[in-house]
Amino acid sequence: MEYKELVRIAIAARENAYTPYSHFKVGAALLARDGRVFTGCNIECASYSPTNCAERTALFKAVSEGVREFSALAVLGWKEGEVCTEFASPCGVCRQMLYEFCGPDLPVIMAKNEEEMQVMTLGELLPMGFGPANLL
Repeated sequence: MEYKELVRIAIAARENAYTPYSHFKVGAALLARDGRVFTGCNIECASYSPTNCAERTALFKAVSEGVREFSALAVLGWKEGEVCTEFASPCGVCRQMLYEFCGPDLPVIMAKNEEEMQVMTLGELLPMGFGPANLL
């Protein structure tokens, strides 16, 4: 799958975001090695700490379906009612969860739209990441 298509899917996922507090809607699309795409959006809560990011929503959906191998992640986000002007990257908690299941070589596509994107590996976003291999 082309990165542009994965970004389109993330844009559509963003529409389902529940963000009554921050109004910052995020969409994510996680491509599994078997070709399936798992989507996620951010879901806020009034007490904040149970809030879940789009990237983890997509990852948890995939893992709950038994999927453990991934090829790429697209993520984007911007304030509701505005135009996207910045790249949104996964937060630290999402980076750690992605590292657990995807490892440092996962391409992370941070996009403003289908044409403007920046691709970095998860290892570049989380240098010296701590994962399952550290516990062996």
